[in-house]
Amino acid sequence: MCGIAGLMTIDGTSPSDEVLDAFARCLAHRGPDGQGRFRDKNVALVQTRLAIIDLETGDQPIVGPDGNVISANGEIYNFVELRAALPDVAMKTASDCEPPLHLYGRKGLAFVDDLRGMFAISIYDAERGRLVLSRDPFGIKPLYYAETQRGFAFASEPQALIGAGLVKPVVRDTARDAFLQLQFSTGRKTIYKGIKRVLPGETLVIERGLIVEHHMKYALEGRKSRSIGEDQAMNELEEALKDSVKVHQRADVPYGLFLSGGIDSSALLSLMAELNDNPIKAFTAGFSGTDVHDEREHARMLAKKVGADHTEVDFNEQDFLNLLPQIAEAIDDPVADYAVLPTFKLAREAKKDVKVVLSGEGADELLGGYGRYRAYCRPWPLRKAIRATGTFDGLGVFKGNICKDWHKGIANAEKLVKKFPWSRLQRAQAIDCIDWLPHDLLIKLDRCLMANGVEGRTPFLDPIVADAAFYLPDNMKIKNKLGKSLLRQWLNRRLPEAKPFSKKRGFTVPVGHWINRHGDQLGALVADQPAIAEICDKNAVVTLFKNEGKEEGFAAWTLLFYALWHQRHILQFKCDGDVFDALSQR
Repeated sequence: MCGIAGLMTIDGTSPSDEVLDAFARCLAHRGPDGQGRFRDKNVALVQTRLAIIDLETGDQPIVGPDGNVISANGEIYNFVELRAALPDVAMKTASDCEPPLHLYGRKGLAFVDDLRGMFAISIYDAERGRLVLSRDPFGIKPLYYAETQRGFAFASEPQALIGAGLVKPVVRDTARDAFLQLQFSTGRKTIYKGIKRVLPGETLVIERGLIVEHHMKYALEGRKSRSIGEDQAMNELEEALKDSVKVHQRADVPYGLFLSGGIDSSALLSLMAELNDNPIKAFTAGFSGTDVHDEREHARMLAKKVGADHTEVDFNEQDFLNLLPQIAEAIDDPVADYAVLPTFKLAREAKKDVKVVLSGEGADELLGGYGRYRAYCRPWPLRKAIRATGTFDGLGVFKGNICKDWHKGIANAEKLVKKFPWSRLQRAQAIDCIDWLPHDLLIKLDRCLMANGVEGRTPFLDPIVADAAFYLPDNMKIKNKLGKSLLRQWLNRRLPEAKPFSKKRGFTVPVGHWINRHGDQLGALVADQPAIAEICDKNAVVTLFKNEGKEEGFAAWTLLFYALWHQRHILQFKCDGDVFDALSQR
């Protein structure tokens, strides 16, 4: 796991040390274990390393015998099998990231077809004088780029492109509006003018500082659901999950699990307990002093049942006030998912014991877990569109025409999935896999963990698991008004104490309660921020922060996060204090 960055100039000049130093400095938190560089003619690559596999010889960039060079962020979980399939290749390292370099030499751009893992890869093809960028099909690992007058630049995080002076920090209004209404932004274009995402599953080819080719490898293939019996489907799902968890545990450092107490992480707990001789290290967050559902007691019971070493992490009001500026700084591609709060602190605590954490992201998307899927599949006219309403609808907070076209990104995803022979349920799942999953959940996991020097792994987001789950008949995903039906049945057989048929409570963080307790002060401070004053009515913002309603509380949280994000990443303010200190800066 690492941070990567690079530059290919248009005029053929060598990238400057100043730019490369800035890349390394801005990405140092992603790779505290070392740095590496490569430069040749008009191309330079930079990597900061978080050492997970091959601690001794796995430094990057890696130069192959043909002169090709790889710098990668991620983990190739089938690297053992890939090495075995290349017996005639003399590997320089024991790294999981070296096999893709040799596969590229043999197969060209098709090298990604053999990779099972999470990755953002850059390869410099010395003979052709070209740069190749590839991102894993689910978009687990991030990769951004900018086409500038100097050339083509890329990095694991937008803030590295800005910190190197290649792009100015200017907000793109349409992405801002989508973020405010959805809590994330959609598609290729980010919230920064001039910075774009390499899309999940995309491969770009750059020559002379210009993009000349792009190819897509989708995580979900356009084929129909399988005709399969329930017993066979359950056996295949178990084998796929067991195999995925097994390879996701490949590491030369200690690993653990984020255990929420829900069925997704409980399923992983059950499999990890079976596959490991030593107790699993599990970490659970909870919220003291509030009336929201606290998962720690249930998680504690499950951990005890399988003999796991369980750590409980409390996230309280003071954590909210103290940590939020740090979290806003870490999440440079903004995500107003309040789960960033406990995730950040969980990662900070987990770092004391492990360097890798497995997590349950992706199960809902692949197995039909969200209630919005059931609403989307209702008979007409009762059905509801995916994300048809936004956070601020009906609240009267914005000025003029702000947030009028925020739904276009979701509409583009809806249009794309209609091309495939999928059921309505599969279309809903695929819409989430296009934007919500990579641009919200996976950004949250990546930034919160990498800011604390921890690698996050997602066993559900695996091609073998996707093949066993996404193409199941709809009635094996949703039954008796419950999603993830087959996974629930499977878990009920393995670990009935998990109570998999209990009604899904969802994950709630009491941000509205905490904000309301300081509503007078926070409302006034947020309303005075330039980013908020530009788009919102001041009196409406102040009133919003005093309101105790659920919708109003989430809207206030979104404005608070955006104000702090804008201060750090657009105005370039830094703050070591709490929320009040940060918002008081001028």
